[in-house]
Amino acid sequence: MIKNNLRTLFCLISLSLFSHTMMAQAKDTILLMNGNKVVERVIDTLIGAVTILDPEKPTAKLHYEYDEIYCVRYGSGLKDYYYSQDSISGNYFTRDEMEYYIFGERDARKGFKARGCLIGAGITGLVSGGFGLFFAPVFPYGYMGLSGITKVRIKHSTISNPNYIEHDAYILGYERVARGKRRIKALIGGTIGLAVGYGLYFGVLKDHFPATIKISF
Repeated sequence: MIKNNLRTLFCLISLSLFSHTMMAQAKDTILLMNGNKVVERVIDTLIGAVTILDPEKPTAKLHYEYDEIYCVRYGSGLKDYYYSQDSISGNYFTRDEMEYYIFGERDARKGFKARGCLIGAGITGLVSGGFGLFFAPVFPYGYMGLSGITKVRIKHSTISNPNYIEHDAYILGYERVARGKRRIKALIGGTIGLAVGYGLYFGVLKDHFPATIKISF
């Protein structure tokens, strides 16, 4: 009887130590306001920031200020929120709405490619530069400006959960990142196209265009 009790006690102690070790080794998840997710063990949450060890430099530390963080999910299962609705500070969404907004940012950052803006701005820059126009940059960079205004088409293949699309906050988060990616791709494509167009004009096409254009009535 005593032997069985000792065996049971030993098993309970071993299980407790194992659970404690696993919890100590479990990594935490920091969900940032920009939609990015950082998985690393939190070592400090004081002085207005959450601190982790830099995964690339174990001797260094990374600090995330509270206003950069939506929540921290600890390996133990606990969740600590740093976002709260406050219209004075510009936080108009409820906590649930902000979570969907962040999911939209994350899905757009991962799945939205904006290849059409890259190609469209590149062709616009190539054509306008190819004519050697002094004001040629207006066209590709104007294209870039318009690319951030037009409606974003959300492809279902880029949505991590089909139910997310039913929430307006998710759509707003997705569109914000998608429009930003459009502008960046349009800037890159337009600049490359413009450079190639000007190169073609001054290297090949210039001598084939008339020096002046006469208009007769």
